[in-house]
Amino acid sequence: MYYSLLSSSICIPLAVSLQPKTTWTSTKFNNEKKVGSCTGVPRNFNMEKLQSGYLFPEIGMRESEHTQKYPHARLIRLGIGDTTEPIPDIITSAMAERVYALSTVKGYRGYGAEQGNMELRMAIAETFYRDLGVKGNEVFVSDGAQCDISRLQAYIDCGVIVGRAGNFQEKTGTYDNIVYMKCGPENNFFPDLSTTSRTDIIFFCSPNNPTGYAASRQQLQQLVDFAKANGSMIIYDSAYAAYVTDDSPRSIFEIPGAKEVAIEISSFSKFAGFTGVRLGWTVVPEELLYSNGFPVMKDYNRIVCTCFNGASSVAQAGGLACLSKEGYRALTTVVDYYMGNAEILFDAFSSLGLKAYGGKNAPYVWVHFPGMSSWDVFNEILEKTHIVTIPGRGFGPGGEGYVRVSGFGHRERILEASMRLKNLYK
Repeated sequence: MYYSLLSSSICIPLAVSLQPKTTWTSTKFNNEKKVGSCTGVPRNFNMEKLQSGYLFPEIGMRESEHTQKYPHARLIRLGIGDTTEPIPDIITSAMAERVYALSTVKGYRGYGAEQGNMELRMAIAETFYRDLGVKGNEVFVSDGAQCDISRLQAYIDCGVIVGRAGNFQEKTGTYDNIVYMKCGPENNFFPDLSTTSRTDIIFFCSPNNPTGYAASRQQLQQLVDFAKANGSMIIYDSAYAAYVTDDSPRSIFEIPGAKEVAIEISSFSKFAGFTGVRLGWTVVPEELLYSNGFPVMKDYNRIVCTCFNGASSVAQAGGLACLSKEGYRALTTVVDYYMGNAEILFDAFSSLGLKAYGGKNAPYVWVHFPGMSSWDVFNEILEKTHIVTIPGRGFGPGGEGYVRVSGFGHRERILEASMRLKNLYK
């Protein structure tokens, strides 16, 4: 799903709306039993606009409750998109070598450049943006895509916590100042830009999480043209680019003119199994300028140098190994394995007469259950099959009636999950 945010507003990708629960407010909290004494520091009142919790901790809580209820059940987790297969030896060996070097006088290194090891920055530019004109100094290495997105939201003042998203509307599951661009099968999971309001910032994810769809070259050209015509900036999340199997663009910078309107954020998490290692990057082109002509890259560099001390040198050593010829080849095999899992799940749902989407350019299958609440579907599948999925509503109002199923898992578990699901819905 793709969301944009109005003028003062900007845009949030994958805006989270949980199943209605109690929202923490000052009034509510005043009625709770307090522990300790109060300081004279007022709370950021915008925190009260956040809903009860982030989607995945909510899923974790329900999973825990289910485990207590059925302690002997064999739970299969196809919810949170966490990688499961071991990182190839050639990559972990490089990280181990960097660790051991830290115990020697010759090999010890302290702080590194906040923007990242230049060798790694150059390798990222060469591996993922060859012939696209991206230079090493435009690549900023980080501790993951989620952290970079959070930094950008704080920097451009667009998040709920800084007050620009407006109030949350319980009935619709939306924030007042966010423009939600509906993306469903009826429009091939791409927004109708002809009816979309002008926004400062557009967050866009392709291949998309949760739908599993990748935008076509023609669609991305429309998006770039739309941004240029409206003076908008695109924050492009390409964390699943390595999973593209057709000719869909893997980078927004494959589109002419994109360097004048877009920032791209990506990650080693799903591509290399670095969900726990933590390593990502953001590309801020030199051509991207504010309305007064000042380069965005200079401000972003300032933010990075102010708020971040640089990614772990051990993680960066692993990143370099990932981009070696042998490392990249090994990771491609793992990516193919996960896509094989997604195909099994896609076929299982399709064989039941359910409309399934995705699974071709991302390791997620997006399944439609017409007329049903996505939380009800989640609860039914968990209760009757002991399989954890993700309710589509958690990704925004457009996800109602859908569940997301992840292809991250061991093959035998995927096959067992497929059998359980077929027994449930046959």
